[in-house]
Amino acid sequence: MKRVFSGVQPSGNLTIGNYLGALKQFVELQNESEALYCVVDLHAITVPQDPDDLRRRSREIAKLYLACGVDPNKATVFIQSHVKEHAELGWLLQCSSYMGELNRMTQFKDKSEGKQSVQVGLYTYPVLMAADILLYDATHVPVGDDQKQHIELTRDIAARFNGRFGETFVIPEPQIQEFGARIMALDEPTKKMSKSAENEGARIAILEDPSVFKKKIMRAVTDTENEIRFDEENKPGVSNLLTIYSLFAGESVDTLVARYQGQGYGNLKKDLVEVMTDKLGAIQQRYNELSDTDELDKILAASAERARTIAERTVNRVKDAMGLVRL
Repeated sequence: MKRVFSGVQPSGNLTIGNYLGALKQFVELQNESEALYCVVDLHAITVPQDPDDLRRRSREIAKLYLACGVDPNKATVFIQSHVKEHAELGWLLQCSSYMGELNRMTQFKDKSEGKQSVQVGLYTYPVLMAADILLYDATHVPVGDDQKQHIELTRDIAARFNGRFGETFVIPEPQIQEFGARIMALDEPTKKMSKSAENEGARIAILEDPSVFKKKIMRAVTDTENEIRFDEENKPGVSNLLTIYSLFAGESVDTLVARYQGQGYGNLKKDLVEVMTDKLGAIQQRYNELSDTDELDKILAASAERARTIAERTVNRVKDAMGLVRL
């Protein structure tokens, strides 16, 4: 059976880019596959974190999974550090990885640029990401374009291990959303929307008040043509708004372009605000209903137990293959 695995870091407030490019897809995938969705807190500590903030945000991300429609009866939703095998397999795979391939990871170059010192975990975290995926025999990994390189590394590590020690790992396939995988910044639509962007106007958080994101949408960068058409190269701002509208409304871009022919950008933006208010309002309502921390923790604990059952089998298989003594 198709098995998917993916995770989100508990750092910063998740944006509509995270929702449209990941969480919305998670909900769809849980109905057609065995799904495991993780709050990857071990990845978050590759950079300094305030302990209280990390604990709070980890629960918040788990709540957002559920509020967006992930069903704990259909999918396994857990916190990465609750399954110790992630760290254990991460070390075992580091011993089968090479500095040369980690040196090629572009995200490390981007995140370490300009820093006088960098934590080792930031350098080796792609191997931990490989362990996250291989631990569950995932056949598919829903990711954005920016993570494709890491999936290729995962496949290389798994193939190398299988070649040396025998068939041990499933070789996963990246599952990249064809449309809407990259939601762009509202202030600079040639750059991806980021939850860590310095300019608040560049992004919209999933839990943001409609009165706040309305102003951001109305101020979103477009162009001087005042013509509504989808052209990512020449009209990135308008194309970004059409993409967001299409994904929230469940309508094709062609339908939207036809509807707004001859109209200005103002009407498009006002209607987009209404659609987003409706969709995000429902998510925010479900999120606020999940206020019982004990109930959330029960869900996380039960899911972690299910995940550990799979993870332990995989790590034991790896240990046997490598010649480590098990009692």
